[in-house]
Amino acid sequence: MFDTHHSFLMRKSTLLIALGFIFTLGFIFTSQARADKTESPDTRIVTIYDNGTQKAIITKALTVKDALEQADVVIDPADIVEPKLSETLVAKDYKVNVYRARPVVVVDGTKQLRIMTAAQSPKQIAKAAQLTYYDEDTAKVEPITDVIQDGGAGLKMTIDRAMPVTFTQYGKTYEARTQATTLGEMLKEKQIILGPNDATSAPLTTQITAGMKVAVWRNGKQTITQEEVIVKPIEEQKDMDHASGWREVKTVGQDGKRNVTYEIEMRDGVEVSRNAIASVTTLEPVKEVVAIGAKVMGAYTTPSENEIMTWNFLIAKGLTREQTAGIMGNLMQEHGFNTTGDGLAQWTGSRKAKLMAMEDPYNITTQLNFLWSELSGGYSSTLARIQSSVTVEASVVAFQNGYEKCGICVESRRIQFAYNILASH
Repeated sequence: MFDTHHSFLMRKSTLLIALGFIFTLGFIFTSQARADKTESPDTRIVTIYDNGTQKAIITKALTVKDALEQADVVIDPADIVEPKLSETLVAKDYKVNVYRARPVVVVDGTKQLRIMTAAQSPKQIAKAAQLTYYDEDTAKVEPITDVIQDGGAGLKMTIDRAMPVTFTQYGKTYEARTQATTLGEMLKEKQIILGPNDATSAPLTTQITAGMKVAVWRNGKQTITQEEVIVKPIEEQKDMDHASGWREVKTVGQDGKRNVTYEIEMRDGVEVSRNAIASVTTLEPVKEVVAIGAKVMGAYTTPSENEIMTWNFLIAKGLTREQTAGIMGNLMQEHGFNTTGDGLAQWTGSRKAKLMAMEDPYNITTQLNFLWSELSGGYSSTLARIQSSVTVEASVVAFQNGYEKCGICVESRRIQFAYNILASH
């Protein structure tokens, strides 16, 4: 009896010890799992689909590129990865697709191009081949069967181009493209349903040809909305530091856009009236600021600068100080050594026309050379009298009467100006 009771107590004690041990282990494992979770909050699963194969990794990578490098997946510059390599990984689970570049032969009419691309859709492949692929175009993509003729294994994409047509749809003209063979099929393709007052420029059975013009209109009054350009305003700012003809854009402008709704009236395909009934600006124009040269060459050298240049010019021609002062006293009276308007000597008529025909006519050097060319040519007798003069007065009179031929000369002022100039040089 004692042995039985003792044995029962022993078994009970053993069971309690075992349960306590199991509870302790469970607590330890749970605590460790929690600790692991706390220590690695940035761990994530990345599943990589690469050319028909699948690989999953547990990673702490921060970007798609880092995850692929950890998985030993090598990416060629021509390959395409989605999401992109620079994508930051923030979620706990990612799927990454790797599209490998392969040779593709693109056939576009008589043109045949061979490229390496990872692009998947016909539009993307055409873009990789630097070809424009319109929404209405179709393409057949298939494995290359004739390796010798097509230059190796890979894919072949044959583009079937849609036919371009100039299409006027209820008053709005644009370029349309179609795979249809007749006008009726094209309207169906474009989901255009003709109403009882609608008409077409050709029968619906007309064969579509490249570049043909097709119109659909509705007889009577109707409204159309079309986008129009708002021409950017241009502000021109004069720049006196640059010659006339110089131009520089300071602030680049931009044309705007607006949607204008018109009420038009059609009769047998001919627009007989059009009135704007609404206009909504969708893009405001941006003003362009342009600097333009406003300096007339020579016109902005000062009179005092021109006086010095004239003195040096005439002295360099071999004239005496008195002879030079005599000519310059006349020029001072005529226009105060300004080169604007009719110039230093106030040339008019055919003489001014000859000056204006010269390059840079308002330049002081140009006008001095013109003056000397006249004195050396048609007015050589005047120059001879000046060169033979020995006084300021004689030089003033010779130039006044022989070259200027003024109506009201005010000779005394010319002589006084000449003496002032002589005294200052």
